[in-house]
Amino acid sequence: MKKQMRVCLAAALAAGLLGLNGCVTRTVPAERRAEITSRPFGETLEGRPVTLYTLRNSHGMEARIATYGGIVTHLLVPDREGRLGDVVLGYDNLVGYLTNSPYFGAIIGRYGNRIAKGRFVLDGVEYQLATNNYPNHLHGGIKGFDKVVWEATPKVTTRGPALQLHYVSPDGEEGYPGTLDVTAVYTVTEDNELRLDFTATTDKPTIVNLTHHSYFNLAGHGDVLNHEVMIVADSFTPVDETLIPYGEIRPVEGTPLDFRKPTPIGARINQDDQQLKFGGGYDHNFVIKKPEGTLGLMARVYEPETGRVMEVLSTEPGLQFYSGNFLDGTIVGKGGWRYEHRNGFCMEPQHYPDSPNKPHFPSVVLRPGQVYKNTIIYRFYTRE
Repeated sequence: MKKQMRVCLAAALAAGLLGLNGCVTRTVPAERRAEITSRPFGETLEGRPVTLYTLRNSHGMEARIATYGGIVTHLLVPDREGRLGDVVLGYDNLVGYLTNSPYFGAIIGRYGNRIAKGRFVLDGVEYQLATNNYPNHLHGGIKGFDKVVWEATPKVTTRGPALQLHYVSPDGEEGYPGTLDVTAVYTVTEDNELRLDFTATTDKPTIVNLTHHSYFNLAGHGDVLNHEVMIVADSFTPVDETLIPYGEIRPVEGTPLDFRKPTPIGARINQDDQQLKFGGGYDHNFVIKKPEGTLGLMARVYEPETGRVMEVLSTEPGLQFYSGNFLDGTIVGKGGWRYEHRNGFCMEPQHYPDSPNKPHFPSVVLRPGQVYKNTIIYRFYTRE
């Protein structure tokens, strides 16, 4: 069965040995080929089987993706010495994701981030969603896209090995209107990128805001306070004590949220600042400087000990930067590692929080006949 699930790309693609932004960290044997493999990954509490797919490019970069929640359980990328290391937090088995996961590595939907008091009005009709992050709605509700089993199809693409995930969310699921037909395609490219392409359609007006929720640590373990972050944003959306935006677009200049120049996460995270106190650190949406709907650079993160660099690109207008403030040491993850305060960070390209209740924010409304599209890229390379 495993042999049947193995998909190898053309030899020409595997032999290309494309540079990682001009930087190749090690010599790769010519016989190594990009490939997809799969294996069973347990069952949900309802008895539905879950499969874990491994996507690997010719450089050895590897992503393991579960059909449950579209979760990226492992993401192996090289350091400056060419050693592969896992740069995402998570569990060694499915049980952890089923019982105690703060959205590790998952696809988030129908609506990523928060909606104030779980309420919004669309075409004159008021909808009430679950307030699962009291008093607000968070990440699609009690059973969002992070907790469903997706239909999987491995694919060969010109970019690299890919996994297509498909899910149909019925009308009324978690209180959302319309039957939403969603496709998410993960690709591990020959440029050492983890690429995620979303598309979705609906049969009645609805709201959509999909994103990805990996917790990254480019050193592998420990706190992330020495990671240097640059975010392409002159402004952000300040929040109240429940992390709902006021609706204001505020300049980052003169605040601890100014990451226009590379700055360690820990440099200002404990300053006496109201926004940092509300978030317990960074948990804010940044307004990205680029034309709406175009694919562009959002952020760059550098980890000095390993030399790893991660660039975040997307078509979305906002980026939620979260510094792992709610990790508290109660979760024991992969390899028995205990995830303490700020042991990981998230970079979630998306529309702004509470957009359905803020008409001046970019719209999240999807109507019949329209196609929702969203591309997210995490690109990796190394530097000295």
